Amino acid sequence: MTMDHFLEEVVVKQRNTLNRIVYYLSWPVMIVSGFMAMMMLQGLMRAFSIPALVITLLFAAMAVLIFLFHDRLLTEYEYTFTNGALDFAEVYNNKKRKSLGSLNVKTVDAFGKVNSGSFQRYLKTPDVKQMRWFLNREAELYYFYFSKDSVKKMIILEPSEEMVGMIKQYIPRGVYQEN
Repeated sequence: MTMDHFLEEVVVKQRNTLNRIVYYLSWPVMIVSGFMAMMMLQGLMRAFSIPALVITLLFAAMAVLIFLFHDRLLTEYEYTFTNGALDFAEVYNNKKRKSLGSLNVKTVDAFGKVNSGSFQRYLKTPDVKQMRWFLNREAELYYFYFSKDSVKKMIILEPSEEMVGMIKQYIPRGVYQEN
């Protein structure tokens, strides 16, 4: 019987105090903005003016945008490794999950640390599309470089050493870039 290699990791921002403060402050700002938009709308019904309309629309837009995007302040990334397949997802405030895609690590052209010279070479490749799926710049970051549908792509992520070890077992020989 063969043993499956499975590992799931959730990457959270290490210093997210500011994000949490802004998140909790976004609720009252959203409520006040919505209330102000309604009050301004009532005033517009009595006496129409262009400046009042603009201010009403700004308050309404602020309330709607905060409502739609405030969960993104508390973002996490989820990496799931299963027998050479790596799935990526973005999770907003532990509520909404957005799949970012899958990658078969056997098909990558290069894999290595971001602080290596090989990363800089691939980064300078013309028309390479970067996907930055990490939260902590000070973490040990890694990259995958590959082509899909004739498009050169690079994924930058922050896996654990355990996940890096599993990835190394499945990538072709010579793909791991030491320097």
